[in-house]
Amino acid sequence: MSSVVGTVTLLLAPGLPFALGLLWSFPRLRPHIGPIAPWAAIPALLLALFGKPGETVELSWLLFGAEIGMTPTTQVFLFFTALIWFAAGIHGRGHLSEDDHCERFCVFWLFTLAGNIGLILALDVALFYTSFALMTFAAYGLIVHSSSPAALRAGRVYLVLAVLGEALILIGLILAARGTEAPLLPLLADLPEAIAAAPERDLIIASLWLGFGVKAGLPLLHFSLPLAYAAAPVPVAAALAGAMIKAGLLGWLVTLPLGQAGLADWGTIVIATGLIAAFGGALIGVHQNRPRIVLAYSSISQMGMATVAIGAWLSAPALGPLLAIAITVFALHHALAKAALFLGTEVVRHRTRRPVLWLWIGLGIPALGLAGLMPSGLLTKTTLKAALTAGDALPETWANLPLLLGIAAIGTTALMARHLWLLRLEAGRDDARPAAWHGWALITAATVLGVFLLPIWGISPSWWAALGGLFDAFWPVAIGLVLAVIAWRWLRPWPIPPADVLVLLTPLPGLAVRAGQALGVTGPAIQRVFRHLQALALDRYRRADHRIGRASVHLWRRDASLLFALILALLAVYGLSIV
Repeated sequence: MSSVVGTVTLLLAPGLPFALGLLWSFPRLRPHIGPIAPWAAIPALLLALFGKPGETVELSWLLFGAEIGMTPTTQVFLFFTALIWFAAGIHGRGHLSEDDHCERFCVFWLFTLAGNIGLILALDVALFYTSFALMTFAAYGLIVHSSSPAALRAGRVYLVLAVLGEALILIGLILAARGTEAPLLPLLADLPEAIAAAPERDLIIASLWLGFGVKAGLPLLHFSLPLAYAAAPVPVAAALAGAMIKAGLLGWLVTLPLGQAGLADWGTIVIATGLIAAFGGALIGVHQNRPRIVLAYSSISQMGMATVAIGAWLSAPALGPLLAIAITVFALHHALAKAALFLGTEVVRHRTRRPVLWLWIGLGIPALGLAGLMPSGLLTKTTLKAALTAGDALPETWANLPLLLGIAAIGTTALMARHLWLLRLEAGRDDARPAAWHGWALITAATVLGVFLLPIWGISPSWWAALGGLFDAFWPVAIGLVLAVIAWRWLRPWPIPPADVLVLLTPLPGLAVRAGQALGVTGPAIQRVFRHLQALALDRYRRADHRIGRASVHLWRRDASLLFALILALLAVYGLSIV
């Protein structure tokens, strides 16, 4: 790809969906934007396949200036992100074009896509954070698209955690930028070294780890994922679980001081958290009764394994080159497989004349991939194990880390078995739409063939080593299938709600009602008491608001000038005292 074409494609990758989103503001253009919205990811896909890492474009005309480009790692992230958005757009084109809110859906779709592509290509902190925030908040409109009570609740929970995550990320980036050579316009590449040398190092790492962890599904920050994945339209859920969750992982890769010495304690914390996510996500997920919620907990469990790799990198900087490859291969494998699984939850519901056997083979391919028996899953597991067992770089505490990840893979197999079983119960309920089949078929084929594109991006996997690790990938699958059969035959799922810990954070009235019922007091009686208390509190609030409102009216009519003069005088005195 020539330099001119590369520059144009770099600009079009995030610019085309963003420009289409802006053109939506013209009512006459809205009917024409919807049909081309799924194709807005094509420039990014072409850039990922044919672009060259190292080419950059400076956008000095922006408010803070910006710089976009690709590294070998972000090129892989760009590929699967663009492909998932493209396939999901094709998949959802049919039924979303008939929806009453299609035009509203399209604009949120385009801005979310623009933010997702923009944060991958951003080389400076300002554009990265702006794109991340655009993606995060535009996705809210996609989650609440149906306006159902479940979607609105999922949107509220998502928005609260999104604001918390964005605040933490902003704190971390601002503190980290102070230590760079250009604190007003820092580059992402300058952050790791600046963070390692910063006096607030631990605060910065905690802020960035937790902030991006909201998107990556860290324990206690994960409960928006099951709600959002279940409530959003299927194409949106595929983009959330396949592409957007990897934005948190990419945020860790480009901001945390990976490869810097003296972070073994942080490595221990991150590894422990990743193991909790890997085991906890599997344990809770197998008790769910809806396929998409099972997949949500599978994402939490799988991202726990990626978190373990990040923690190992912090603990042993010498493993950095190997772990970078392992994490990149994992991101490609997991993103494509999870997007295919989510799109499959809608395809399986369609009544179709196509052979049922081929349908279930297609549904099983990404499930087997996550379990580790397809080429991508096998390569991911062997690459990660090779990175963790290279030399004696890891502390003795984590000598059994590959074994623990193998045990966690048992849970992945059980989750996939549970998912396919629940899909069987939903098969053949609706009419088929061709577009849904096309998008699902594209991403399913990519789960098999995508891993063979790694040499394009300078990653040459060892397939002989992968074949040598076939037994290590097989025994977790075998045990997981045996446990799944035992659970199906003799056990019943526990009534764990989809948002799990969110129930513990729910306000006390619900707990009081259940406690009253347990003591023999009827639920309606308790609810009447709470309604009375609510009405009393609302009446007090209205009275206070009326008094404050009257006072504010008088203030703005008569005393505003005096108040502003007093504030300016105080500021002047403070400024003179500093001088």
